[in-house]
Amino acid sequence: MHRLAPNLRSYGRAPFSVGVVHGGPGAAGEMAPVARQLAGRRDVLEPLQTESSLDGQIEELRLTVNPNGDLPLTLIGFSWGAWLSYIVAARHPECVSKLILVASGPFEDKYLARLRENRMARLTAPQRTEYQSLVAALDNPVLGDPVLGDRDTALARLGTLASRSSQYDPLPDERDESEALEIRGDIFQGIWKEAARLRTSGELLALGTRIECPVVAIHGDCDPHPAEGVREPLSRILPDFRFITLENCGHKP
Repeated sequence: MHRLAPNLRSYGRAPFSVGVVHGGPGAAGEMAPVARQLAGRRDVLEPLQTESSLDGQIEELRLTVNPNGDLPLTLIGFSWGAWLSYIVAARHPECVSKLILVASGPFEDKYLARLRENRMARLTAPQRTEYQSLVAALDNPVLGDPVLGDRDTALARLGTLASRSSQYDPLPDERDESEALEIRGDIFQGIWKEAARLRTSGELLALGTRIECPVVAIHGDCDPHPAEGVREPLSRILPDFRFITLENCGHKP
């Protein structure tokens, strides 16, 4: 792994044909194990998103893969990164030859109740209470609760609880110290409300009509994010779409 820039890691050598995009928003670095696994067969870029607005992250990702990537490239987005990669493929089709969406969130609001039910069912009563408190705290523009702590601490704890509710049979964490996650609560707060509004308005799904490349979605059957919330909407609008279900798999294949 090498640093081509403060917000860009590379695996292999140029020309880079694949980009892996992390989730969160605000959880930079979590795709490093995927990049390392792919690096034996492909040359991979791992952009680390640092902008705190949706348009900022879209432009940052575009400018990171161009000129560093061999465009158009295969873009693999995980969780929030699936949405971000999808938006970039729609707005900048010249950058993406194939789009792989891993454990994406649902593309329509009607699936959110199922997502909440699935997540809460896998947490204990105290964990459910804490989870809901953390979500409410992260929605608060000023966070300094003596229990919840600062925004980065709250996001890190929320991520721990979310992972607990999303796992099936997790493997050990394969990151080394140099790949430690950079948890950024300010990025989460700055972007998530914008992204949620995009889904609620229907604009997120409609962007798919502008995607020109093949799209593959990979989803675990034990992921609390409902698979039908990805498969059914995208099947309606993408002409070249394939959905792969992984059995006995949670949110992180």
